[in-house]
Amino acid sequence: MPARSGVTSALLVHSGWTGVDDILSGEHNFLLANAPHGDPAALIEKLGERYEILRASIKKWTVGTPIQAPLDALEIILKRRPFEAGQVREIIVRMDPRTSVVNNRDMPDICIQHMLAVMLVDKTVTFRSAHDKPRMQDPVILRHRAKVRLDPPAGQPMLTLVLADGTNLSEDVSAVLGTAGNPMTRAQVVSKCRELMTPVLGASKAATLIERTLDFENIKNVRELRPLLQRS
Repeated sequence: MPARSGVTSALLVHSGWTGVDDILSGEHNFLLANAPHGDPAALIEKLGERYEILRASIKKWTVGTPIQAPLDALEIILKRRPFEAGQVREIIVRMDPRTSVVNNRDMPDICIQHMLAVMLVDKTVTFRSAHDKPRMQDPVILRHRAKVRLDPPAGQPMLTLVLADGTNLSEDVSAVLGTAGNPMTRAQVVSKCRELMTPVLGASKAATLIERTLDFENIKNVRELRPLLQRS
């Protein structure tokens, strides 16, 4: 939205619109209109030292936010001790079922039971699998979905798997991958971009767009990117 508003403002100026020279000063300025009790000094706090864009979150998993940490936890457990979905007897998520907005929803990407079942079977979650609504009726997925139980948080690990032999595998995630506290690597961001863009733009164009974007400071004219953003 900030990018859209910036482009809109630039287009308005280009079309001949005018405005005040300084929106932050005067009797009815921007700050008084939007945050009359705010602290204007906060706008320049650590200016030139802290860059908010670097603190932005990028979702690794294209699912509802409350499902991010459980998927992270399940992926960590799978990497630590590989197993097959059939070996799992129960999955316990410490998330209050009475208040959770992702509890047994009818959309795949915001249904935690469904997404954990998909992760259990596929060993990963993609944009396609997270938005595959017909798969919500897949008997295999439904069988594993029934293993997921939400329990109110009570000091135990966020995610616990109980295997058929009685083994418990648990994992806590304090900082979700992709947040400022646990940022994705460049390779992970590129991988996600490629997954999302390739079906629309094609492999070659998506690869070129990623390459040019990572070298953005050397682009002389931003219009050079436009052909790369269009379908073939």
